[in-house]
Amino acid sequence: MDLKERAGKLLHDFKGDNYAFGLNVLDKVGEFAAGYGKTALVISNTTYLQPVAEQVVASLEKHGVKLAGERIVPDAGPNCPREDVYRIESYILHFKPDCIIAIGGGSTIDAGKAANTLATLGDYSPEIDTYFGTGLVTEALKKTGEKLYPLIAVETAASSGAHLTKYSNITDPVAGQKKLIVDEAIIPTKAVFDYTVTESMPVSLTIDGALDGIAHCLEVFYGIGEAQYDLAKELAEVAVELVVKYTGRVVKNPRDHEAREALGLATDLGGYAIMVGGTNGAHLTSFSLVDIASHGRACGIMNPYYTVFFAPAIENKLRIVGDIFRRIGFISKDLDKLKGRELGLAVADGMVAFSKSINSPTTLAELPGFSEQHIERALAAAKDPQLDMKLKNMPVPLKAALVDEYMAPILAAAKTGDFSLIKNMN
Repeated sequence: MDLKERAGKLLHDFKGDNYAFGLNVLDKVGEFAAGYGKTALVISNTTYLQPVAEQVVASLEKHGVKLAGERIVPDAGPNCPREDVYRIESYILHFKPDCIIAIGGGSTIDAGKAANTLATLGDYSPEIDTYFGTGLVTEALKKTGEKLYPLIAVETAASSGAHLTKYSNITDPVAGQKKLIVDEAIIPTKAVFDYTVTESMPVSLTIDGALDGIAHCLEVFYGIGEAQYDLAKELAEVAVELVVKYTGRVVKNPRDHEAREALGLATDLGGYAIMVGGTNGAHLTSFSLVDIASHGRACGIMNPYYTVFFAPAIENKLRIVGDIFRRIGFISKDLDKLKGRELGLAVADGMVAFSKSINSPTTLAELPGFSEQHIERALAAAKDPQLDMKLKNMPVPLKAALVDEYMAPILAAAKTGDFSLIKNMN
């Protein structure tokens, strides 16, 4: 079974008939929506995604479903600003659809999840801050007896896996900080990802998504316990190899059909991974870089530095990950002769070499607008109880009291690319 076949089997085992993925599967949207009623609120960008939105609307009409409000609702901006969540909530409240369809990448789907929550639980609390954290939507639904609208996520970017997961990332643009809802209740009821639609996506967006896909599998694998080890290992092996093999091909030829499919499968596996375990260091830091970098790019920069920090605790996992980068040509050292921090440094160097090969930045200083304030913000966010899950998910768990001693050097290293600044705990 080749990599793509393994990926497809994993995804089908994960979502079964609730997920339509592959090539030319957009018509499944109308079929799914018809199962919930006669009207659907469609959220979508209507400029570069207009061809996709038109295909979805045609599928709805074919299956006897009308647009709620007779219009398409404008999507969310990058990083899902909180004001877009409230705006979309108002459309749901006014038009009262039988289901919601969110067409787009992670930001739009995350906005759909959060707006659905607010529209349903407004009497419980109309403030989005109420739901930041883990399991708080489920708790509110139990207390109120309410039920969320069916949500169909139509993914258009190989990136976050938002169409498959329990996460909704929301940004406060004023504070420049992203926060997270984590809840099984907000998982889209159905999902559709036609990998052909990604061929029209900008290369920069593709790179961001590829790095996000690696981050999901890598961070989950780094922190996974024994109970889910085998599954997390297979997800990481398949997804990371697909991304490292095929991203360069898409950079050279954005219309490479085979490579686009490979990245779609890989990032979907990333979505699966974050339902198996949690992300940690790089994701936590990325939340404080929302004003200067896309989420995937921020994770791509940070993961090599956290790899060095974690290295003594995850030697066996690093040998598996490192072997992928070695076989594809990004590591020349004999990893069998290395251990601990030295092994981490070799794997981190391979990850940096891969990022450079696809023209992605590898230090924070390369990001336009970066300043010391971003490091200060990241350290403060790491001490926020609402983001404490990321510290606990680390293979070298940190408490808030240890953040300045150990995380500050990681961020200092990431600023310039100097791995020697990183302190190991063991």
